[in-house]
Amino acid sequence: MADVFDALLNPRSVAIIGASSDKNKLNGRPQYFMQRDGFEGKIYPVNRKYDNINGLVCYPDIGSLPEAPDLAIVIVGATQVVKVITKLGEHGVKAAIIFSSGFAELGDEGRARETKLVEVAQASGIRVLGPNNLGVINSFICMPATFSQYADIPPRAGPIAFASQSGAFGTGIAALARSRGLGIGYFVNTGNEADVTVIEALNYAIEDKRISVACAYLEGVREGEQLAALADKAIRMGKPFIVTKVGRNESGARAAASHTGALAVEDTVFDGVIRQRGAIRARNELEMVDLASAFVHCDIPKGRGIGLVTQSGGAGVLMADRAEEKGLHVPEMMGATREKLLEVIPSFGATGNPIDVTGQFLADPKILFDSVCIVLDDPQVDIGIIWLQLMHGYADLLIDVFKKIKTTVTKPFLVCWLEPPVKALIDLSEAGICVIQGTEQIVDAAAGLVMFGEAKVRITESNSPLEFESAFPKLLGKPIPSIEAWQRLKECGLPLIDCTLAVDEETAVESAQLLGFPVALKIESPDILHKMDIGGVMLDLNDTSAVIKARQTVLDNAAKHAPSAEIHGVLIQKMARSRTEFILGVRRDLIFGSILMLGLGGVFVEVLKDVAFAQVPVSRSDAEMMLGQLVGKAVLEGIRGQGAVDKQSLIDTLCMLSDFAKKNPDVVELEMNPVLVGQNGVLAVDWLVMSTSRRK
Repeated sequence: MADVFDALLNPRSVAIIGASSDKNKLNGRPQYFMQRDGFEGKIYPVNRKYDNINGLVCYPDIGSLPEAPDLAIVIVGATQVVKVITKLGEHGVKAAIIFSSGFAELGDEGRARETKLVEVAQASGIRVLGPNNLGVINSFICMPATFSQYADIPPRAGPIAFASQSGAFGTGIAALARSRGLGIGYFVNTGNEADVTVIEALNYAIEDKRISVACAYLEGVREGEQLAALADKAIRMGKPFIVTKVGRNESGARAAASHTGALAVEDTVFDGVIRQRGAIRARNELEMVDLASAFVHCDIPKGRGIGLVTQSGGAGVLMADRAEEKGLHVPEMMGATREKLLEVIPSFGATGNPIDVTGQFLADPKILFDSVCIVLDDPQVDIGIIWLQLMHGYADLLIDVFKKIKTTVTKPFLVCWLEPPVKALIDLSEAGICVIQGTEQIVDAAAGLVMFGEAKVRITESNSPLEFESAFPKLLGKPIPSIEAWQRLKECGLPLIDCTLAVDEETAVESAQLLGFPVALKIESPDILHKMDIGGVMLDLNDTSAVIKARQTVLDNAAKHAPSAEIHGVLIQKMARSRTEFILGVRRDLIFGSILMLGLGGVFVEVLKDVAFAQVPVSRSDAEMMLGQLVGKAVLEGIRGQGAVDKQSLIDTLCMLSDFAKKNPDVVELEMNPVLVGQNGVLAVDWLVMSTSRRK
């Protein structure tokens, strides 16, 4: 496969099938761009209409080519593409870029044509990029194999590899990056992505030592295993992987039986998995470019402490608010640091954090220089932000100050400059200084640096290779009887409340007496998954008469609300004292395989939807990360007089649940809700297991 992607992304020769002498036409632009920029390889235009195009011999057909080119760019009508691919295969070509449209994007007829294209390409031994795409740019070898307007200006080589499923939006992002002084070494648009994927392209590009950051724009994900593996590979190489994915609200689990399934929509699972694997998600194209700039120009901070140096008190407060929202620490400057700042900053400034140097630094630039150096020298601070605006008349002075800071400090810092002079952006980028033109946006970029640093430590501490399941087919499970489910869960060490199945009144009473009062009683039926909804649960039963009465009540309620339900009896459980409630679950995802869910439990999971997802297997550090993702994580430390919960036992339980998912491939959906977590352990008091088959 390396040879194939060498041919596609780093070719020594390129044939252009359907070439034109008109550089303003789609089929004339690739040759024009490559000749203009000085492509290092050979170019073979193919079109029987011409003998020569811009000084190069033009060949009448593929069979006339003097050698098998590494790469072919196909620019012919859709109905001719399959024939061309067949000829290219016969000639020994390894890879082809298909600009031609008229495939799956046009409906059923186009989809059939695309299916045939893939079949022929596979039979011919050719990997295909596209169809309906804008091509490839390898700026290192001056190869803009594209017709995009982005290449109207010669692409600038740089440390970023960017692949996009969208053509126009992808090149728009690339142009935005260029306007920020960022060079893109590899640009790939996969178009319809009938064969070569964004993930495959980046997997190749990230191996290049000149690439330090990978970026992807995704509209959908088919190969979850490839995505997770790329993210894991990137972070172990120390290379950030930034992902923007649209479709945040599309549900992939509308018919799920449990809350786990209902909440495991495509995007929430995607978000959890890439976070687990160390990728950084950008909400939009601006944040992607901000993050790319930060990673290109900054070292990775060693902690969450942030120092904010500003000329505006209002901007400082806005940044401090955003920093706390993103989980960063804004330490107050104390002790020796404050004393040093008081010697530097005017009395009408502020030395806490944010640090307001006021506009006085324009009269004395040393105020800004010294303040930033003092703040970054504080042991509580791991990364700094400098905020200013306009300053067109002082651009050269400020550029010099920032360059001097860069050569003086050892910790990373970013510059937030609102409406900066263009010269400042260019000069600072060339000096390796990240400039972002948004107050909250720069805090988000700093948070991305911190998140990557923490993920790198968490992931690289484990030398265990990634484990993946094969793609999981779409299967609907049926509920396993509660006692059987209890036995299987207990086999993996999961902490479940003691319970028994009672098929009549006598065994219900005996079971309650054996377990010891108080007890809970629940209807047991494969047709009633949510027992509480139909009045099928009775709690705090303190004697035999209460058990007898409760049993009859739940049977009557079942007959009323689910008259056709098959009733197996009632479950008798020991009552557990109230503790903090969580929900734990597993769902087999079509893209990522087994997915583990953690959230605040009980009835509130439907309302709050405060959940975190991770891909099985889940390590202890992954489980700890999931706890940290919960918005309501403050409950872990104890609230309103309740003590802190036993986080280690909860982490143990998540790992045992991950182990259960691996050992029980027939289970397509599992939920334990509520799971009671106290100061001395974890106890699940209700569970639902959906399986494709009964295990004997």
